[in-house]
Amino acid sequence: METYGPIIRNATEILHGGDYNPDQWLETPEIIDRDFELMEKSGCNTFSVGIFSWTMLEPAPGKYQFDWLDRIMDRMAEHNFHVILATPSGAKPAWLATAYPEVCRVDEHGLRQPYADRHNHCWSSPVYREKVREINSKLAERYAHHPALSAWHISNEYNGKCFCELCQERFRVWLRERYGTLENLNRAWWNTFWSHLHTDWAEITPWGGSEGNSLDWKRFATFQCCDFMKFEADALRVYTPEIPVTTNMMGFFDGLDYWRVAEVCDFISDDVYPGWGIDPDVRRILSECAMRHDMHRAMKNGKPFLIMESAPSATNWQPGHRLKRPNQHKLEELCAVGHGADGTLYFQWRKSRGNLEKFHGAVVDHVGTEETRVFRDVAELGALYRKCNDICGSATPVQAAVVWDWECFWAHQFDQGPGKEDQKKYCETVQTFYRALWTRNFPLDVIESLSDFSKYRLLICPMLIMLKPGVAERLKAFVAAGGTLVMSYLSGYEDENTNCFLGGWPGDGLMELFGIWNEEPGGIPAFDRQWLRYEGREIEVVDYAERIHLRGAEALAEFTSDPLYEGMPAITVNRFGAGKAYYLAGRTGEEFLSEFLGKLALEAGLEPVIPAENPGISASVRRKGEEEFLFLFNYTAEERQVRLPAGNFTVLANGSCCSGTLTLPPFGSEILKK
Repeated sequence: METYGPIIRNATEILHGGDYNPDQWLETPEIIDRDFELMEKSGCNTFSVGIFSWTMLEPAPGKYQFDWLDRIMDRMAEHNFHVILATPSGAKPAWLATAYPEVCRVDEHGLRQPYADRHNHCWSSPVYREKVREINSKLAERYAHHPALSAWHISNEYNGKCFCELCQERFRVWLRERYGTLENLNRAWWNTFWSHLHTDWAEITPWGGSEGNSLDWKRFATFQCCDFMKFEADALRVYTPEIPVTTNMMGFFDGLDYWRVAEVCDFISDDVYPGWGIDPDVRRILSECAMRHDMHRAMKNGKPFLIMESAPSATNWQPGHRLKRPNQHKLEELCAVGHGADGTLYFQWRKSRGNLEKFHGAVVDHVGTEETRVFRDVAELGALYRKCNDICGSATPVQAAVVWDWECFWAHQFDQGPGKEDQKKYCETVQTFYRALWTRNFPLDVIESLSDFSKYRLLICPMLIMLKPGVAERLKAFVAAGGTLVMSYLSGYEDENTNCFLGGWPGDGLMELFGIWNEEPGGIPAFDRQWLRYEGREIEVVDYAERIHLRGAEALAEFTSDPLYEGMPAITVNRFGAGKAYYLAGRTGEEFLSEFLGKLALEAGLEPVIPAENPGISASVRRKGEEEFLFLFNYTAEERQVRLPAGNFTVLANGSCCSGTLTLPPFGSEILKK
């Protein structure tokens, strides 16, 4: 199985550390001295520095002060720490916004935003780009050969849109390049509807009122972001071509298509803040974390990734400010490593004394000692990581994938039907399909519809309403070659411009693949009840049921309770080439999905990491050569005994040997080496 080199320069250990802001403490150097003492005690080795330090680096136009950063970089090198040095473009200086108001964004109402907050800069502004190029170049030139510099962190959590005239004109240029002519654009957006035909490019705005217009404005936002990212990275690569570049994503954030952002990054980074104070279901929380990790690993074809931010205690912005329970911190961080991360960092190392993040979790609290519960949790994890360096660069064996596609997500948002967004639940639905197999401990990738399907045996495409060019043909090729494909309701309805396929659904040739005709999608309101019969059992159907007809497929289940649907196929299978294509015409609960998909996974030749007979336990595995690392997670508040696979294992935390079974405490987690 393939192995990977370090994700940052000169790193042979699991990365552990956090976002460090020494510029907040320059007037109290004794605190910085104490920080370096505590860093050693915590087992941390990697720090992201300078993320919001622009004014401290350039207090006035063209006047730079790097002396404080020089001292920090030198001390990091003395301790053999890694620095992920940031470009400061995420928070512009007040002097820049005052001297050049054009660098501030214009909101959707046409109002220029004042200097405030962060991430409110215009990506099209020539002035802003020039100022960013200057500061990035200065940083890269100064620290190009510094031994502590291990990676570049460009900006921070890119997001937002600008509606200024520069951005609107750039949108029109982007549309010209995409469509070539107004005739093509009008056709793609179906602008004969409601007299929306454009006769001049100047007429086009972000507020055009059509689904195609709205979808392309979203696509353009991703283009703007990626173009700016490339601009930032290019300035750095002039001086540091060998230093990897990344930026921190935000899970399933809907503002950007992260598949495109990933193309600009040398390795993937993510910010992970599970909803411990929002959702009481730890299983659901942990599975959502695992899903995003499996996506970020898949974005670079299995290459390990980095958690750039996580909270060692409570966040200040989530409801409830709930503290992590014993073992939950380790559970959260090892979930990332178990699904392919080669490091987990925190926001933040030391709590800010004032302002907006003074109550956000940190490794070092305001008391400033190692005597806190949180610091002990971090140090315990740091001690474990030092015993796990062999895990770095290892791979995850995967033969099944779930499709999560940002443009499909957006299409569901903009489509006026079937049903409203709170009924469609695209994000929740894909997570449910993922969780159905995660619960049974099958390793999974999370991919987009443009990804390579050929390396999988099982492919699951929930609610893939949009079929981009070539996707249908690749799905057919996947099944014909022996793959097992599962698609659900609200799939194959429309093309990449949200125009419906003519000639029957699922469209673009998928009627032949699935052997069905989807005549009519229907919603199930709360006052209605619907059921399907599968292997003699009645299974409840909620939200959606489609009236489909067999066109060569075999019905595995049928609707039973509503005269409009009674006797019609609810689940079908069609043999196509050497494989099978399954279609689920109604939304069921997770319990049935887990049973049904688990059966298909076994039939496709997939093996779970551990048997699914361990309730409350999730498992993942990483491999490097002959070495195998088994990660076990107890997502319940009760002690659980785990039945292990055959063989002898070493518990990396304490070096003990085990076989047969292992007991995990409430929310407990362990790494075993075989």
